Amino acid sequence: MSDSPAKPAANSGSGSAAAFGKPPESPTASKDVTSPGDLQQGPADEPDHPHLEIDHDEGAEDNYDADSAYVSLDGSSRTGSITSSITNYVYENGRRYHAYRSGQYVLPNDEDEQERLDLQHHIWLLLLHGSLYTAPLNVPDESDSGSEYRILDLGCGTGIWAMDIADQHPRASVFGVDLSPIQPEWVPGNCRFHVDDYEDEWTYRPDEAFDYIHGRALGGTVADWGRFYRQVRTHLKPGGYCEMQEYDAWIFSDDDSFDRAPWTKEWVTKLDDASKMFGKQINVANRHKQWMIDAGFEDVQEKVIRQLHMQMSVASHTPALFTRVHSYTERQCQILIEGVKREFRNRDLRLITIYRFISGRSPGPPPPEL
Repeated sequence: MSDSPAKPAANSGSGSAAAFGKPPESPTASKDVTSPGDLQQGPADEPDHPHLEIDHDEGAEDNYDADSAYVSLDGSSRTGSITSSITNYVYENGRRYHAYRSGQYVLPNDEDEQERLDLQHHIWLLLLHGSLYTAPLNVPDESDSGSEYRILDLGCGTGIWAMDIADQHPRASVFGVDLSPIQPEWVPGNCRFHVDDYEDEWTYRPDEAFDYIHGRALGGTVADWGRFYRQVRTHLKPGGYCEMQEYDAWIFSDDDSFDRAPWTKEWVTKLDDASKMFGKQINVANRHKQWMIDAGFEDVQEKVIRQLHMQMSVASHTPALFTRVHSYTERQCQILIEGVKREFRNRDLRLITIYRFISGRSPGPPPPEL
């Protein structure tokens, strides 16, 4: 069996605070910043009186477990193995980031982030009333002795979605791909994980095509979505389904809440700008349906759900992009994060985001000219 998909690392900066080994110390208190505009003063001009409290997590970087249920695939030339080059993580601004293809992905992989991903998984389940997908899959049951049903989970994170669908469909073979080996050691027997980068050229053989390819919250991870969907379609069986589960990296309101939330407005605007300059725009959820259609998928469906925004994503999405692109200091990032979180907690503000579930059926591999 060949390896999972992957893309050569671009030379994106890893940030001025990046270093291998122990993470840097966090500042003990914020400065007197009353509006987002005050952050532009720079560190030398910040006032001396505390205004916003910053929450600090102690011991978050300790005791990381590198064990995972990874397999070395026969014939693989690119799939990563569990080596020091993969687990020698990068630390930036008090957060831990992946080592393999360092700098390609702007969200951390530390324990705080893993907890956020697992909690977010349950939120996605609530939105779908307990379902793991919206595509009309025809997964064989245990009594079916037909051909292998293959599922690929791109950007699998902690592996929780892949493990759940493997448990739900024991006749399926489930493969998860991620840059970080942060999946648990004990997983269902029909579930395997690979360290790889799905932006690279996919090297699966034709007899390894998938019945279902799934991705969740991949915004900000892909530079060329047209190429991405061509590869997805190439490696789906005829009649196989692709599904993307995404949320808009933007905030909306039905009243004037967004206009009354200056920290949030500053945050989403600069987050989107930074991701564009980084080369992988994060606010792209509303474009997936058309991208699938353009790639030749059939019966493309989109399910849209509006939801009050939750503050858990702010601390994960902010540090890398704001320090690498906008040259924020770690303290400036933390002050911005706390200002946004405070507005999200404000019951007078109804700040909304949109979750999207987009699925399409592949009629077969795309023609060479597509």
